[in-house]
Amino acid sequence: MSTPLDTPSLSGDTLLEEATRLSNDDGDHERFAHFVEKAKIVESAVTGEPVKALCGKVWIPGRDPSRFPICPDCKKIHESLPRGGD
Repeated sequence: MSTPLDTPSLSGDTLLEEATRLSNDDGDHERFAHFVEKAKIVESAVTGEPVKALCGKVWIPGRDPSRFPICPDCKKIHESLPRGGD
């Protein structure tokens, strides 16, 4: 014997399917702190222009990054960069 969920009909029965979609447009879903040049952060604060993180994420910073874990991609790239002078 089949149930209505196995064989939905067009006679008014309702079949619901829940789906979750992640969006990459504003980064709020990520909740990561990203590596960006300090000068670019200051410039963005003044001009409102977006910044680009080491991982490639582009956004307009507006949250306290200390509240979030570091982006694993940014961290990996940052650790692979040559160290500066003293």
